[in-house]
Amino acid sequence: QVQLAESGGGLVQAGGSLRLSCVASGRVGTFLALGWYRQAPEKQRELVAVITDRGSSTTADSVKGRFTISRDNAKKTVYLQMTNLKPEDTAVYYCAAAPNVQTMFMGRGNWGQGTQVTVSS
Repeated sequence: QVQLAESGGGLVQAGGSLRLSCVASGRVGTFLALGWYRQAPEKQRELVAVITDRGSSTTADSVKGRFTISRDNAKKTVYLQMTNLKPEDTAVYYCAAAPNVQTMFMGRGNWGQGTQVTVSS
């Protein structure tokens, strides 16, 4: 198992930026894919971005060009840099870890507690 702890959420005005961080602990080495999901009230959970242990990443079309995922393997940390935030980005953001990208896309793996991001108009 791996434990995940997110930080960096908050309230920001539209057009602003935030950086989310997620520190992993436990059996991190077996969870090669790290990612971020989000869930807004009354909406389905959405995969925002995922990154492999080698640094290959993909982001959802809804955030492409505005959000960037990165990771520091030495610090066992994954980041989500969010720029040009919009009110529709308001959601609880969850860090996730999975053995591989396919498992991540299936929504399986370990999850953090989530951090709230609120974007005001």
